[in-house]
Amino acid sequence: MRNKRESAVALQYDRRKHRAPRVVAKGSGRLARRIIEEARARGIPTREDPVLVEALMQLDLYQEIPEELYQVVAEIYVFLLRLRHRASLAG
Repeated sequence: MRNKRESAVALQYDRRKHRAPRVVAKGSGRLARRIIEEARARGIPTREDPVLVEALMQLDLYQEIPEELYQVVAEIYVFLLRLRHRASLAG
């Protein structure tokens, strides 16, 4: 069985500028670990979703996500916002 290489994708969404979230960083291996480390260092929550990452890796940098990914990405944003809210209440 072949080992899958670790991958990571960072999304950004500014509803005033874009219709949908867009890919602002992506990579595998060492670059993936760096993306994750940078997110954590900046207090940005992360979530593992290998199927979604695989789909997002196919997009170009700064490309908006396609409509077929809106629902799953929206669910992740809600999850991350809840985490951030809980952290602010605890802190």
